Amino acid sequence: MASPTGLKRNANHLSTPASDAKKPKANGSITSFFGAPKPRPANTKTLTVSSSSSNFNKDKWVASLTSEQQELLRLEIDTLHESWLSKLKEELVTPEFLGLKRFLKKEKESGAKIFPPENEIYSWSRHTPLDKVKVVIIGQDPYHNHNQAHGLAFSVRPPTPAPPSLVNIYTGIKNDYPTFQPPPNKGGLLIPWAERGVLMLNTCLTVRAHQAASHSNKGWERFTQKAIDTVARVRTNGVVFLAWGSPAGKRVAGINRQKHCVLQSVHPSPLSAHRGFFNNGHFKKCNEWLAERYGPDGIIDWSLIPKKTGGSLATISGQAPVNAQVKTSTAKPPDSNPSEESKVASVKLMGPDGSLDEFDDDVDALEVLAAAEAAT
Repeated sequence: MASPTGLKRNANHLSTPASDAKKPKANGSITSFFGAPKPRPANTKTLTVSSSSSNFNKDKWVASLTSEQQELLRLEIDTLHESWLSKLKEELVTPEFLGLKRFLKKEKESGAKIFPPENEIYSWSRHTPLDKVKVVIIGQDPYHNHNQAHGLAFSVRPPTPAPPSLVNIYTGIKNDYPTFQPPPNKGGLLIPWAERGVLMLNTCLTVRAHQAASHSNKGWERFTQKAIDTVARVRTNGVVFLAWGSPAGKRVAGINRQKHCVLQSVHPSPLSAHRGFFNNGHFKKCNEWLAERYGPDGIIDWSLIPKKTGGSLATISGQAPVNAQVKTSTAKPPDSNPSEESKVASVKLMGPDGSLDEFDDDVDALEVLAAAEAAT
């Protein structure tokens, strides 16, 4: 198995000569699909932000708010990472967002149980500051049962096992990188990805316990769209957007695809994953694009297994050596027994009230479910 030094050396072939930059080749690299990257300064190896938040005076901004605004926005002031706060501050004082905060205040005063816990609603911003974003994974509704949602789309804290959609995500990674191993104890904690630059952002950031989509259309969608648009605007060297399912696809409709890489497919939920998610190749394509643009140090390590001292990079990352990893293949790996998964999906995902337990707002999944019910 290749050593870390060997992996980096083997990736040197990724650089596209200037003479070939405008010549797409059949079965070529991911660059042929998304266009050759813009030249970067010789000393630039990181993804940059177009303007810094260092000039943002948080105390001055807070002092400019009315007393009601300060009360309503206390959570944002205290827990939204400053890199995000500096860019989203104008959105926070709009009538729409303040209306959302009044709604959430009434929910709290009514005694309703809200997920995720209040101090984790913006955990995505702290685990993945704006200037560190390399990849954006767009989720939908937070998980709505106890000890599940903690502010990162698709992620759950232990001892909660990985939900079905996340299990399917693991399968997708393994199809791209056969050496990938899911975390032990059926784990589903994705904080390592967040800290490596993968922003996992739900479209809606809160939900009532056991009531999927109960906080949709209250104002979160506008706010999170603003966050997505902010990434697209200020991450001037480009990032990768992974949009799974129809709702997520709508969120990336306005992204500049000359500057950024946008990868779309069906949702990984068991009722739709077999229609193309397992073999979409998104995890490898994501890294191919990042490697082409930023070199081997820019790729995402998808591993969730704790690293062992002295292990090789290929082992601890769960990925194939870079020279194999960045080769775009036209062959599709076999699907992961989708027929069996789809047979048991409705049984696995039913909540205690008989509703779908994980993806009630997944349009792709609901279409499949409706078709299945009509056929019975």
